[in-house]
Amino acid sequence: MTAGGNAPMLNLPETERPREKLLAGGAETLTEAELLAVLLRHGVAGASALDLARSLLLEFGSLRGLLSAEREEVCRHRGMGLARWAEIQAALELVRRHHLERLRAGPSLTSPRAAREFLIARLRDRDHEVFCCLYLDSRHRLICFEELFRGTIDGASVHPREVVKQALRRNATSVILAHNHPSGVAEPSQADEIITTRLRDALALVDIRMLDHLIVGDGSCTSLAERGIV
Repeated sequence: MTAGGNAPMLNLPETERPREKLLAGGAETLTEAELLAVLLRHGVAGASALDLARSLLLEFGSLRGLLSAEREEVCRHRGMGLARWAEIQAALELVRRHHLERLRAGPSLTSPRAAREFLIARLRDRDHEVFCCLYLDSRHRLICFEELFRGTIDGASVHPREVVKQALRRNATSVILAHNHPSGVAEPSQADEIITTRLRDALALVDIRMLDHLIVGDGSCTSLAERGIV
């Protein structure tokens, strides 16, 4: 980038520059635009990284709108491109993997609350339905996480035999299933309840316990175990 992309930022008082604010007070003191500006590092001619960050949030309506936008949409924005889109995706994936590491290193997953933070971070911004599974050992410790199916989550797209096969392959003794609702509403549908019962019964035939089926919405998560369905 040219120096022109940095000049507007240098005109700000040092205490108002995003990176300096972060170093002085911690990342939690920054606005979403400021955090994004730190990640972008440089602006474009006549506009700082902070200006670019603000224009991105304005165009896409919110941070969530930006992070869930298609690659082509983001790259069309002035000052963006494949390299910057890739940097944002890498930052997102680091957050997801951090949550997964915390699950693996943490205590056993005896409560659905232990997995919610990870699943919300993983699934809330998907624009299509994703069905996934947390495979657990005999002490309810995480073996691995896997996305199994994509598309409309109903009896036609989720195959109990495949779920059982993958659980046996990983020597799991219990599982936590989850899928998202792109609408943002985390209420289970009748189809959700039906497939949950089918999966629970299929897994029970091979002595694998379904601990829960979680429905992920926009920042919320509904436990079918807590609803008495599992």
